[in-house]
Amino acid sequence: MLSLARLKVLAEVVSRGSFSGAADALSYTQSAVSQAIARLEAETGATLVVRDRRGVRPTAAGATLLEHAHAIFAHVQAAEDELAALLGLRGGRLRVASFPSAGATLMPGAVATFRRRHPHIELSLAEGEPEDIAPRLRAGEFDLALLFVFPGEAEITEGPLSTTQLFDDPMHLALPAGHRLVDQETISLADLSDEDWVQTSSASPCARHVVRSCLAAGFEPRVSFESDDYATVQGLVAAGVGVALIPRLALGSEHPHVVVRPLDPSSPTRQIVVAIPAGPSAAPAARSMMRILSDVACAHQAPQAPMVA
Repeated sequence: MLSLARLKVLAEVVSRGSFSGAADALSYTQSAVSQAIARLEAETGATLVVRDRRGVRPTAAGATLLEHAHAIFAHVQAAEDELAALLGLRGGRLRVASFPSAGATLMPGAVATFRRRHPHIELSLAEGEPEDIAPRLRAGEFDLALLFVFPGEAEITEGPLSTTQLFDDPMHLALPAGHRLVDQETISLADLSDEDWVQTSSASPCARHVVRSCLAAGFEPRVSFESDDYATVQGLVAAGVGVALIPRLALGSEHPHVVVRPLDPSSPTRQIVVAIPAGPSAAPAARSMMRILSDVACAHQAPQAPMVA
């Protein structure tokens, strides 16, 4: 079955005449737009767009698919309008919470889409760590929350919550550009036993998981500096005072003097989930935002460009 989200990407690419224009309109990266078109072409078995001096234009197959896609969009919008009126999405409020790195990457596009679809709903966004947000969601202070969960910490999402996993977010190794391991073909956690470390504050879920992962590799990390701002963490790594494990979602802007590498055989990983109250108490607007976030997450699941040492 063709993906509605990828059909929307195709429509924007043709409408804007460029991949970059579509990326700006959808709040995606240009790489994510390219991946969406590539997947759609693989699904259909046809070349859908071509580039020339005038920009990007549809092939005959692309134009045919777009004709049907626009009809589908119209039907879906009509269905959403009817359901919105039925379920009370013409007014009210939606209180959303997110952890910072998702707030900077996933939420902007989701908020923009939600406001276009439901302009009469008052939308608010708060930030915090999962262990602070989840109890407030259960207590009714929020209607929806973006959370992350590490293995062994599933209690964050326990209780009367309905959750949807969006994607896995690996923690990659950040090294100073001139580090001795930069040119090593593969790097394992055990290779870092003698290093100084930079990490988030010791009570944070990410720091706890880094310590657990290092202990499983046979050593306790020697933490020299702590910061809950990943830009600061990267700056300290770039200065050569330590190494760090940083979630990929927090690496939207890589420091020019930091080299990012996956670990062998695999990097520690957290699950990104969206949670709403379970059962009929969940606001219709929260369910709509959950669907929007699932669509936005598709762009962030696109294969990333290979990391270069």
